[in-house]
Amino acid sequence: MGEFKSGFVTIVGRPNAGKSTLMNTVLGQKIAIVSDKPQTTQNKIRGFYTTEDAQIIFIDTLVSISPGINWVKVQAAKSASSGVTGLYIVDASQPYGAGEEYIVDRLPKDIPVFLLLNKVDLLKKEALFELIAAYEKRFPFAEIFPISALKGDNVDHL
Repeated sequence: MGEFKSGFVTIVGRPNAGKSTLMNTVLGQKIAIVSDKPQTTQNKIRGFYTTEDAQIIFIDTLVSISPGINWVKVQAAKSASSGVTGLYIVDASQPYGAGEEYIVDRLPKDIPVFLLLNKVDLLKKEALFELIAAYEKRFPFAEIFPISALKGDNVDHL
């Protein structure tokens, strides 16, 4: 057995991007409410994913980042620990627009941020490749993962 590692992962994204669905899928149990209604849940949900050599503590902000709501929650978590990673989840079936631009402009550049393109099962491959290229131009993501949180597609790789 190697060295045990642990860290925090903050999940952010617009309403109905799949934040709660992702956390439920990763943890293998329903700990967050999943609904089509935006902002169904308003509190941080913490989920613990543990293996023999690692533990990840997920913080689902469950609040969209839109004009008037900033990255304060991520900054607070970041100041508490240097082991923070960000997951920015987007609904890939929706076009890139002003809301995404607002969030991308505010992503912290001093922690690793992974982009999760969720609901890719609703896209054609050409559209997915175009979306990946669009996001790559806008921010230096640590990595980009096309996933379907609901179906579990590519979540294991993540």
